[in-house]
Amino acid sequence: MELRIDKELCTGCGLCVDACLYNALEIKEGIAVVNESCTFCGACVDVCPPGAITLERPEKTQAGLEQYKGVMVIAELEKDGIAPVTFELLGKGRELADTLGVELSCALVGYRTEQFADELIFYGADKVYLVDDERLVDADDRRFAAALFDVARRAMPEIILAGATSWGRSVVPRLAVKLETGLTADCTGLEIDIDKRLLLQTRPAFGGNIMATIICPNSRPQMATVRHKVMKPIGRDTSRRGEIIRVDIEKLPENRVHIIREIEELDEVLNIADADKIVSGGRGVGSKENFRLIFEFAESIGAAVGASRAAVDAGWVPYYHQVGQTGRTVAPKLYIACGISGAIQHLVGMQSSKTIVVINTDPNAPIFDIATYGVVGDLFEVIPEIMKRL
Repeated sequence: MELRIDKELCTGCGLCVDACLYNALEIKEGIAVVNESCTFCGACVDVCPPGAITLERPEKTQAGLEQYKGVMVIAELEKDGIAPVTFELLGKGRELADTLGVELSCALVGYRTEQFADELIFYGADKVYLVDDERLVDADDRRFAAALFDVARRAMPEIILAGATSWGRSVVPRLAVKLETGLTADCTGLEIDIDKRLLLQTRPAFGGNIMATIICPNSRPQMATVRHKVMKPIGRDTSRRGEIIRVDIEKLPENRVHIIREIEELDEVLNIADADKIVSGGRGVGSKENFRLIFEFAESIGAAVGASRAAVDAGWVPYYHQVGQTGRTVAPKLYIACGISGAIQHLVGMQSSKTIVVINTDPNAPIFDIATYGVVGDLFEVIPEIMKRL
């Protein structure tokens, strides 16, 4: 990639200098000059009136794209084993791979990882690329990205999927930069355009007001991250057989981050993403004091407490209760929405719930469109009646 400045066209107006966030441009002898701080973001190109600045990106040829085959899922590990989002991605990856007629592989990177390889095959993988390296104990994200880069170069997948978790959001963008390809984050839908072999990546855009479908036609692999609970895993099949391929990593970058201490979240409070039942309150609850009714209702049925962004922004409940695009994605067996109108940002985070019960005074609230059961009424009258029955 190269930023070029045409000295014949440049007028030295300085607009590019003002637009650059990285102090990568300066005016010398009436001409714009670029230095080593340039990140090739293209902001200067957009503001240059005479078009003197151009950003040249080498495009991969179609012949180069044809070298990439297969779908790969990046496995994420937790203290107790494989993160649940990995199994969900293997389920979707299996579907995509079958549509394309290719293999589904999984990248398993870490230390003492061999014990988990068979489990990934049981959940749909044809191949597991196994990196078991002691240097990855408490490693920073740069090391994981470097190890995954070596795996991706060996496997040459046309699609890579990963979880939109804290770990995935830090490691996977680094990997995409190394692979010189695009990345669509927080996808809620993945499909295949079989004629063009393109991954159709759907995600909320412009604050969740529209759903955008994004493609990556000129580079491979096509990369996407998906939130926990958005996809569904396939059944575990212990009769499945696959290939385990060991990958040795020769060189890893210096570890710049060292973990001093870990503080675990309180599962009963924070982990609403894994709850089977959730009672959520929204703007219609009215106040922090009124939210006590939501907590009492949830406790009476053994449910976790969720909230809309409006309720969190108002300070009625802490952020870790928030469900939606900027909160947690959930898919419980039962989701009860109380006083929530149903903005797209909230629906994205809970519409995969098996049974959705809506309590709202507005019969035209958008959330009724996805409700399994709807109650048009005052939540302060309806909820106490339900609790009495229970």
